[in-house]
Amino acid sequence: MKIGAKVQGLERVQSALASLTGGQVQTAMAAAINDAAFAYRRALQSEISSVFDRPTPYVRNSVYVQQATADRLQATIVPTYFGGKGVDPQKILAAQELGGRRVDKRSETALRRVGILPSGYQTAIPATPLPGSDDGRGNIKGSFITQLVSYFQAFGEQGYRANMTAKRKASLQRGTAKQAGRRYFVADGRMRGDAKTKHLAPGIWAVVGDTGADVRPVLMFVRTGNYKPRLSTEAAARRADLDNYLSKRMRYRIRQAAGR
Repeated sequence: MKIGAKVQGLERVQSALASLTGGQVQTAMAAAINDAAFAYRRALQSEISSVFDRPTPYVRNSVYVQQATADRLQATIVPTYFGGKGVDPQKILAAQELGGRRVDKRSETALRRVGILPSGYQTAIPATPLPGSDDGRGNIKGSFITQLVSYFQAFGEQGYRANMTAKRKASLQRGTAKQAGRRYFVADGRMRGDAKTKHLAPGIWAVVGDTGADVRPVLMFVRTGNYKPRLSTEAAARRADLDNYLSKRMRYRIRQAAGR
């Protein structure tokens, strides 16, 4: 979304405009454009909160304003990726606005590369998450998914040192005073004819404790998801009433610059 300085109604502040230098006018206009840009940002964040189920701060806070300046009278508001391990929020939100296939997560790509995640499948957190695996918003914790990728030796050539050693796996299985031991295994269900796991839904499972009787789902394998359009940036713009708001802020910023 881009917001520029095309605005109606400045005839109401002609006398104030006449008292300003060109540089002052440009600065006032830039301030008004930024006011409108941040109003749109708030409206878009509200739209995200209303259409998503417990959206993460990562997605909500990705809506970034590239502010206008006196030399560049245009502000840009767009979900922005600042690097790191998460999926580009533009891809996440584009799928929600336009619909279509969900973008693979890096962990899914890693698990598929080593033959754990079947082609045409993605991962989903179970209805009852393994304790300590979720963030409380229906998402798997980054630190936990890293542990899983490491456990299954799924880090690529550049990250192979992060793959879990046999010694670390044994320690994880023994557990600690605060957490029962666990080991992970892959259940293929009926997809690959593994008789030992065909009674379990496809996914990654954990054997918790040392009895072997406590088996819990960790990460399920589900058919590749497709989103229906839900997010509307146009609705956010209507909620912010941008044209009228920009006109009001433009008049206000010009009067402010003129000391009126």
